[in-house]
Amino acid sequence: MANDVVDQGRRRFLTATTAVVGGAGALVAAVPFIKSWQPSARAKNAGAPVLADISKVEPGQRLTIGWRGQPVWIINRTPALLATLKQVDSRLKDPNSENADQQPKYAQNETRSLKDKPEWFVVIGICTHLGCSPDFVPEIKAEPFDPDWKGGFFCPCHKSRYDIAGRVFQGVPAPANLPVPPYKFINDKQIMIGVNPEGAA
Repeated sequence: MANDVVDQGRRRFLTATTAVVGGAGALVAAVPFIKSWQPSARAKNAGAPVLADISKVEPGQRLTIGWRGQPVWIINRTPALLATLKQVDSRLKDPNSENADQQPKYAQNETRSLKDKPEWFVVIGICTHLGCSPDFVPEIKAEPFDPDWKGGFFCPCHKSRYDIAGRVFQGVPAPANLPVPPYKFINDKQIMIGVNPEGAA
């Protein structure tokens, strides 16, 4: 009615109260949504460093552990296997490991390992072509896939080959060397995967 008086104070109070209650409701609804963006405990653990016991890995043997959902191979290479590295250089795509994304700087060398422990090779065991897991073929002898085989890795999916330092051969589908993850030795019996040695990048 035209004679009704509008209570402006009451109107402002109701408007402010409605806004505050609505804002609080939106905040309460947003908290679980924002929490869902944070990684779960399982996801955090999957990316955490992993400690591996290498005390029982004999020369010529491989230990497989999981890190970030990927197989990591820790291989104790024999002196005979290490001696083959120079012999295959001319057959490799990247013999000097110049693709810096494939290994930490301290493993950017002929053995693709820490210089003071060249016999130990740590590598992610996934072919760089389409993600198959190559076979570990450490014997230095003729193989059906390579009559001049010096030991290394052979991917049965699409016939890619890598030497015993994970360097990819020419003329195969795989485009790059096998990746070397960050790692450090805790002592002579343990390796930590996922962290660099002190002072290394």
